Amino acid sequence: MIKPSYILLFCLPLLLACQSKQHLEAKRILPQINLYQDSQFQPQHPIHIETEQEIFQLDDEMRFMVKAKLKNNLPAYKKANILLEHIFNEENISLTYNSNANVTARSAYHNKLANCISLTILAYALADEADMNISFQQVDVPEYWVRNGQYSLLTGHVNLLVIERDARSQGIAFGSKITRIDFDPFVSKRNFPSKVISKQTLLAMFYNNKGAEAMVSNNYTVAYQYLKLATQVDNQFSSAWGNLGILYKLSGYYDMAEKAYRHAILVDEDNLTSLANLALLLNKQGRFNEAEPLEVLIHKTRVKNPYYHALLANEAYFNQSYDQALRHYKKAIQLDDEQHEFFLGLAKTYYMQNNFKLAKRSMKKAITLTKTKDTENLYVAKLNFLKYQQTAD
Repeated sequence: MIKPSYILLFCLPLLLACQSKQHLEAKRILPQINLYQDSQFQPQHPIHIETEQEIFQLDDEMRFMVKAKLKNNLPAYKKANILLEHIFNEENISLTYNSNANVTARSAYHNKLANCISLTILAYALADEADMNISFQQVDVPEYWVRNGQYSLLTGHVNLLVIERDARSQGIAFGSKITRIDFDPFVSKRNFPSKVISKQTLLAMFYNNKGAEAMVSNNYTVAYQYLKLATQVDNQFSSAWGNLGILYKLSGYYDMAEKAYRHAILVDEDNLTSLANLALLLNKQGRFNEAEPLEVLIHKTRVKNPYYHALLANEAYFNQSYDQALRHYKKAIQLDDEQHEFFLGLAKTYYMQNNFKLAKRSMKKAITLTKTKDTENLYVAKLNFLKYQQTAD
């Protein structure tokens, strides 16, 4: 069974840019045909879609916090550090990362759960109330997939920049004190390119996430409403057009799926996921001669990306092809031996082959590489289980 790849934007541990480049206004590309299918996704009951105001809205408790801690004459970077302390300190919000927590600012604040988009929304809402100089930033991380049930989800990353007002030039700060508000504490470890994005693009990402979540839950009517809105809020956000194509494909509207994929690629020629999904669709329709050059191009582009090999390993593991999974995990580790997820995958695969000794060795390596306490605790529990299994064996 062919499994579609979804584009879902959320935080990536350990992957964070610390360089910015000026965001250039993209040439507006509008579809030449109507890519919407309203008549096919009519809801039986009204669907509430969060408005921009609801997404960023503060309540009295949040406004009181801003007044008490951020309404002062301190430099912006000091205010940003106070805000960071309040968001992450155990005595205050103690916000926790959850990839599925694609929520509003108020929900993140009170429920203490957020993904990177929701953290960025929360931090923006609080900083904006304090009249701080802030910008959204999208980080161009390598393609990175995670599995959610039978689907592979492609992730992305965003964060918030707080910049001194007198050090800003055309939207970008040079040589100024910049504070990044992000779930990733290892800001200086990576140097991925990044760009400042508009509030409208961040909104499109939020709606795109909600649409992808609804698709995974097989709620296609809700997914359509969110994805359509994402493309309307920012019609240059290629990922939303690609996800709309996936929705059409899953719903059996192959012609519209192909048109949406091709428009996503027209908007962003580097959207390899839409290109890959187009190739899957062409193969499904028996149009192998059209699909083959796309597959060759995609493979040449991705072959040096360790996360691509991890994706292939995850697919092989899901299909119980454990020898193939081992080969791909080892290739991913050969390209990048600092990612704990690769060693976790290796450990799981060895376990399925009843090779508890190598599974335990791989889990130990994963533990040494993880940088978050929650993940480390989870891995230690898995390691203890493996030790018990090896003793029992």
